[in-house]
Amino acid sequence: MPTLQCYDLPELQLRISPFEAGGISTCIREVNVDHDLIGALKKRSGYVTYLGTANGSQVNQLFNWTRNNGTQFWNYRLSGGILYYSTQGTGEWTVCGGGTFAGATQIGHAVLEDTMIVGDGINYTRHTTNGTSFGTTTSAPIASQFTDFQGRIWAMGTSSDTFYSTTGTASDWTTDSSSLRIPGPGKLLSLWKNLDRLVATKNVGAMFKYDGYNLLDMTTSLGPTSAQSIGEVENFKFWLNNLGFFAYGGNSPEIISNPIRKQIYNDKGNGIVGTVFQNAPAGAFQYHYYCAVGTVTEDLTDETINNLTILYDYQLNEWHNYDTLNLPTAFCQYQDINGNQQFIFGDKNGQCYQFEGTSLTDNGSPINAVVEHVIHCNAPEVLKKWNYLWLFFNPGCNARVQVCFADTFIKGKKKWIDLGDVSSGYKEFRLPDEARSRLMFLKVTESSKDTRFDWYGYALNYDEIQRY
Repeated sequence: MPTLQCYDLPELQLRISPFEAGGISTCIREVNVDHDLIGALKKRSGYVTYLGTANGSQVNQLFNWTRNNGTQFWNYRLSGGILYYSTQGTGEWTVCGGGTFAGATQIGHAVLEDTMIVGDGINYTRHTTNGTSFGTTTSAPIASQFTDFQGRIWAMGTSSDTFYSTTGTASDWTTDSSSLRIPGPGKLLSLWKNLDRLVATKNVGAMFKYDGYNLLDMTTSLGPTSAQSIGEVENFKFWLNNLGFFAYGGNSPEIISNPIRKQIYNDKGNGIVGTVFQNAPAGAFQYHYYCAVGTVTEDLTDETINNLTILYDYQLNEWHNYDTLNLPTAFCQYQDINGNQQFIFGDKNGQCYQFEGTSLTDNGSPINAVVEHVIHCNAPEVLKKWNYLWLFFNPGCNARVQVCFADTFIKGKKKWIDLGDVSSGYKEFRLPDEARSRLMFLKVTESSKDTRFDWYGYALNYDEIQRY
C-alpha cells in the first residue's frame, strides 16, 4: 500500500506529456490561482473600481507621468479619441487641453527634461510641460511612438523612418534634428530602448538595434506582433508573437511560453484568435507580466476561459491563467501619493479598475478558482485501487474537492465525485471501494466572496492491482 506525497504543487504544464512532466501528478488546468508561496497555490486577489468612466468609451490606453520633482504626477487614459488626466491619481478624469486625437486608438509618449511629448501617428504631435495642457510641437513628425535615447527624443514615423529631436529637448525638431531609415519589408511597429540601444521592430517581426553609430539587423522574425503587448521586468522585454510569448534581454528574442503553447495555438484552432495577436494589451507589475487575450480553449482538457489574461511569473518562470469579470483593454503601473505601487486596467465599457491584495472579489463578483491535476503515480499503465487522500489547506477556507477515476482525458467521460469542503485546513478522505482506475483526477474549486484558499499539498494511498 504505497503512500505518495505531493507537497511541491506543480505549475501549469500543457506542452510536456502529462506522464513525463515529473512527480506523481501534472497540473493540466489552472484558473485564478498563483504560486504565492513556492510550492503552494493561492487563490488570486481581486480588484475594485478606479475613478469614473469619463466618456464611457473603451479604455484604449493608460499611462503615467511623474514630474522630475518626484512628487507631482498624472495618470492618463485614452478613450474615444480623447486624452484625459487624473491629478495625483485621485482626481477625476479631466479632458486634457489639446487632448482631442480624432481616430486615435493608441498614443505614443516619452519624457525628456521634464517635457512629455505625445502623438498618435494620425494627428499632429504635441507636448506638455504642465501635464494638463498640450500644445503643437512645431516641425515634429507625425509619429505614433516615442522614446528617449542618448539625450534626444526618437519618434517612430508612419512607415519605415525614425526621427530624432535636438539634443536635450523634446520640443525642438529643427536645430539639430534628422532621421534614420529602418530598411527591409514591413512598416515600423514599435520603438523602445534597451541597455543603451535603440530597438526598432517592424510588423513582419523584423528587429533592429542602434547604438548611436551603427544600425544592426538582428536577423529575426520573432519581434512583437502587438506593440501594446510589450512589457518590461528588470530590463527584460516581453511580448506576444504569433508563435508565442518571447523575452528579450539585449541579444536575441527567446520563446518562453512552451508550457502553455496549447493555449496560444493548437490543432483544433481554439487558441488565441488571430486578430488578438495584433492588438493584445499587456502590462507588468511586481515581477509579473500580464497579457489579455480573451476567449481561449486548449485541447487537452477541452476547457474554455472566456476573459483570459495570461500571467508570466518572472521569478519562478511559471505561467498562470486569470479569468477576470472584466477583460482588460489597457494596463498601467504607477506609484501613488503614499509611495505604494499600484496596478490599474481599463475595460471596453470605459471603467478602470485597481488590483488590490485584500480584495476577495472582482468588483463584487465572485472569483471562480479551479485547479485540476492528473495523478498517475509514475505508472499510468498500472490499474490502481485508490484508498485514501489527505489534503492540506489554510483553515477557514471555502475550497471544495472533487475526484474522478478514469483511464482517459476525455472531458465527457469524467464523472466527478464531490468530497466536500476543506474548511478545517486538514482533511482525510477515504475513497470509495469502487475507486479503481489507472488515473485519478483531482480538482479543487472555490467561488467564495469571503476567503481565499492556500493549498499546501496532498498525499494519497493506493494499491496496484496486478494482472497476470
